[in-house]
Amino acid sequence: ECYLENDQTSLYHTAKGLMTLQALYGTIPQIFGKGDCARHVANMMLRMKREFAGTQNQILPVFDTLLLLDRNVDLLTPVATQLTYEGLIDEIYGINNGYVKLPPEKFAQKKQGEGSKDLPTEPKKLQLNSAEELYAEIRDKNFNAVGAALSKKAKIISAAFEERHNAKTVGEIKQFVSQLPHMQAARSSLANHTSIAELIKDITTSEAFFDNLTVEQEFMTGVDTDKVNTYIEDCISQKDPLIKILRLVSMQSVCNNGLKQKVLDYYKREILQTYGYEHILTLNNLEKVGLLKPQTGSRNNYPTIRKTLKLWMEDANEQNPNDISYVYSGYAPLSIRLTQVLARPGWRSIEEVLKMLPGSHFEERQQLPSGLHKKRQQGENRTTLVFFLGGVTYAEIAALRFLSQMEDSGMEYIIATTKLINGTTWVKSLMDRPESQIL
Repeated sequence: ECYLENDQTSLYHTAKGLMTLQALYGTIPQIFGKGDCARHVANMMLRMKREFAGTQNQILPVFDTLLLLDRNVDLLTPVATQLTYEGLIDEIYGINNGYVKLPPEKFAQKKQGEGSKDLPTEPKKLQLNSAEELYAEIRDKNFNAVGAALSKKAKIISAAFEERHNAKTVGEIKQFVSQLPHMQAARSSLANHTSIAELIKDITTSEAFFDNLTVEQEFMTGVDTDKVNTYIEDCISQKDPLIKILRLVSMQSVCNNGLKQKVLDYYKREILQTYGYEHILTLNNLEKVGLLKPQTGSRNNYPTIRKTLKLWMEDANEQNPNDISYVYSGYAPLSIRLTQVLARPGWRSIEEVLKMLPGSHFEERQQLPSGLHKKRQQGENRTTLVFFLGGVTYAEIAALRFLSQMEDSGMEYIIATTKLINGTTWVKSLMDRPESQIL
């Protein structure tokens, strides 16, 4: 809306929402931001604050810092394939308002001797949130670590059911029976997630998935980003889904700070000849928002940004992660690195890199009414509200949760956004009339 249609209504609603939040939870003393839309929101907030001067309510601030991040600052993260459990469910099946619809065959309860004569045809609809103990535990894990977590859980549950043989006295039996509902819920939750994990595994172990991931990782590490990629060529000639092609070409463009004119023209020609000329409007949209762009004379800043912010970690530990890069098996989302550096040692340490990223960066302080300055207890965490303007992916949320849980972080993160997105829904929103396309 903001970059394609110049419609900034959403920014006004964001500013209004943040003002309401401050009315309920106290003025946020520090505001940091990066990107033009972020600057715009902060300006509106400060203006609204001036207009309502004198009507401040005396509330101790809950948040120490507000960080406004414009999606335009980090275009790479959403087009990459997320590799956390929740991220993959969203990539493959799409999570809508906390629900996912899955193919039913994996969930059919087969009774002995019946065979599979009447398999359900309705998609299985499951609610996904942290109220479910098991999901809370595995949602943010890298998918390669999910199998081990599920089998460990299975052992615990079966051991709990075995306990019934040891229950001798009435009291022990009564206690076992009182735990039954909880154990049965845990058992059915385990069955569901094992089925989902099997469905995802069928896809992640396929050659197509692996090839796609390999090319993504080559782009992220700066391998051959300045010439026509043979894998993308093959995908176009096999008429793979257009969104997949657009994601890869956009990624190559972002990692190379734009494509050479002849490379860009070649891709455009191939896409239009294979998928139809109506897509010229879609390609035009991607150029408008900066996902696809011709390389101008300036040099490619991406390698510098990558090195300074450590966006690529060679040996990302997927089982016991020690860095946020585990959510993409090696790539640390730029947006979350910025958040991490802001907490410690602060953005002044990366001033040069911030200038290379699109949009301005700024810091504003809001005066607190006297007597409302927080006295920090020993060991009390600071709280940062991170607001993503233009959408956030589940993998980024997982990376922020991971930062909160690090022993020495001393920081709690609350996440707010205009929308939850993944590469597919995001590129689709930039397409011209996506519903009429054969996706």
